[in-house]
Amino acid sequence: MNYESHLSRLAVALEESAIRKMGTVGSRVPDLISFAPGYPSPDTFPWTECRGIIDSLLEDREASTLQYGPTRGFAPLLESLRDVLGTRGIEAAAEELLITTGSQQGLDLVARVLVDPGDVVLVELPAYTGALAAFRNAQATLVGVRQDAGGIDLDHLVAVATRLRANGQRPRFLYVVPNFQNPTGVLLARERRAALLEAVTNLDLLLVEDDPYGDLYFGEVHGRDETRPVKADDRDGRVIYLSSFSKTLAPGFRVGWMTAPAVIASRCEIAKQAIDLCTGALDQRVVWHALDSGLLAAQAPKLRAHYEAKRDVMAAALARELDGQATWDNPRGGFFLWAKLPGGIDAEALLRRALGHGVLFVVGRAFFVDGSGRDRVRLSFSAPRVDRLEEGVRRLAAAVREEMGTAQPVNPGGGTSGTGTPIG
Repeated sequence: MNYESHLSRLAVALEESAIRKMGTVGSRVPDLISFAPGYPSPDTFPWTECRGIIDSLLEDREASTLQYGPTRGFAPLLESLRDVLGTRGIEAAAEELLITTGSQQGLDLVARVLVDPGDVVLVELPAYTGALAAFRNAQATLVGVRQDAGGIDLDHLVAVATRLRANGQRPRFLYVVPNFQNPTGVLLARERRAALLEAVTNLDLLLVEDDPYGDLYFGEVHGRDETRPVKADDRDGRVIYLSSFSKTLAPGFRVGWMTAPAVIASRCEIAKQAIDLCTGALDQRVVWHALDSGLLAAQAPKLRAHYEAKRDVMAAALARELDGQATWDNPRGGFFLWAKLPGGIDAEALLRRALGHGVLFVVGRAFFVDGSGRDRVRLSFSAPRVDRLEEGVRRLAAAVREEMGTAQPVNPGGGTSGTGTPIG
């Protein structure tokens, strides 16, 4: 039977996540060291505390713990989220909040509610692959806005939006990750955040702000002052803000949230009803207890120290093994190090060789909507143990040296800055 003939146009067009695909490929390689997925370290999970919370919830035998719940979310958790947002400078009314099954669902809901097939969505060059997939699934036309070493290039944003409108196209929104951007790790400066909000206001754009890493800043960052969300200064209801507990508690609980203008939040709630009815009741209660007990607040400094130490290990190993053969910036938070390969090396060719050495990464092209990024790789330092980080970099360096002997020059798709961040 020809099942292909029964598929919808959307189903035929669906693209597998580049990061998930790497996991499938890697499962066939023995003793693989993977720098591909942005997974939190299992060493940071509060196993004992979570077990205590779950045991207590189940012992109480409160029916709602294992029952369907409101689509909008568990009321005590929603109330606690208002306090969390308050620490980030954001005021949110109850009707502006929605619990999502991870922030990935938030991206999907935003796309369903705001995008018609063919509509233009603006994204950073490069941008998080999960967001690109969500927007493509809504059949959006994705148009890139360059970054420089400080984050999104606002002059280019204005130029792109102006050009599109001159061609009769109205961008639906701009998607950004201001805090330790995935994949570049860039922290958008405070002054540029203010300028970004002014720019989208002048352009009459909605801004979708994704903030999974804002609490994971390292010692050289002055806390939440530098990571203050753009949403905190939004006075016109122009910013839709997404965040998650996946990186700070555990991703297995699948609890994220959004705050958006009430009209948009309501539409997202209705769309969510058709997807999963509600986020898991037990998951939401575990997160609520973790917030209410102070567990999450106690976790934060431990997480920052853990991931900063791992960043330092990977950066030192790269300097030792690939000095002069690759360039990168040391991120000031988050999970990722973004590297530019030496001239002539194509990341996809290097990946094939690296698999032979037992190391995996994500090729840069997966993050670009304009076909560029062929000389970039994203290296995640969050999940592997320290000894595996060092060994993985040794394997990567061996693959780079081998590839340098056979590579042909590649066009990365535009100019580059000296820091390895695309500007053209």
